[in-house]
Amino acid sequence: MEQSSATLNRLANTVLGAVPAVACLAYATQADTAVARLAAGLALIGFAVLAVRGYRLGVTYEHSRLVIRGYLRTRVIDRERIMEITDFPAVRWTARNGRKRWTPLTAFMTSPGEISATRLHKDRVIRKLRQWARH
Repeated sequence: MEQSSATLNRLANTVLGAVPAVACLAYATQADTAVARLAAGLALIGFAVLAVRGYRLGVTYEHSRLVIRGYLRTRVIDRERIMEITDFPAVRWTARNGRKRWTPLTAFMTSPGEISATRLHKDRVIRKLRQWARH
């Protein structure tokens, strides 16, 4: 099952990459050297990737594994390695080598200024994820 934030929240997560991408585009059009244009183009690509990943933040849980999509990377955790889902929210788990690990669930972090419907949606997702992890 795939779980992500509400659409409005997903769009807000996209802003982290979209706004700097627009700034890079504006700079690239005004740059007077090829090196500056190249640098702006490379930064534009990086911020565009960040914008897409921001929109796709979330988790997918299947029978035997949990896939966490974050801003910078996607982590796959076997279900039997999960110890708990914390209130932060984050997943505490054990790596194959026995090392204790911690992976934040960025898509479901709450903030004081959120509307109650968004907070309730995130709480429901965390509750479902905890139920899935216990089985």
